[in-house]
Amino acid sequence: MSLFKFLTSKVFFKQILLAIVAAVVLCFIILKWLNVTTNHGKFETVPDLKGKSIDVARMALNDNKLVMQIQDSANYNPDYPKFSVIDQEPTAGSQVKENRKIYITLNPSGYRKILVPDLTERTFRQAKPSLEALGFQVGKITYVDNIAKDLVLKLEYKGKAINPGDMLPKTSTIDLVLGNGNRP
Repeated sequence: MSLFKFLTSKVFFKQILLAIVAAVVLCFIILKWLNVTTNHGKFETVPDLKGKSIDVARMALNDNKLVMQIQDSANYNPDYPKFSVIDQEPTAGSQVKENRKIYITLNPSGYRKILVPDLTERTFRQAKPSLEALGFQVGKITYVDNIAKDLVLKLEYKGKAINPGDMLPKTSTIDLVLGNGNRP
């Protein structure tokens, strides 16, 4: 039998028709299976977790069949209570599938501690921007007798002397003891 006769025979057309029907049935079965296994058209609404404690957030997510994933919490926000949710992804009101991970960022217990730089023997003009760049605040300025005017002689925190290398919480107020330009 030649190739041309085979391609025009009834047997060949029956086989092609049978393959097409099998492919359509297989596609139909796969699509129905996907609808069942992926819960097509079924969504859960993400609750608003901002400002809530970790336990309340966990219960709210469990009620909505969602999973909590805690992310790093390095940035302290004084507007929220300690260890409460300050951010979430996806946002509140989003439609997601069941068992989706909701990434939350917690508010730490306070500002992180920062290394106090060595500012002794520097001018006030140099010391102030250095402290502010690190997140500290310049507090009370006290002058003592020293020949160098506006030279930083000592750093203090809450009335106690601090040394370079000490760790203080960010936004701490550091008091400066400066020279007044008079001979002692």
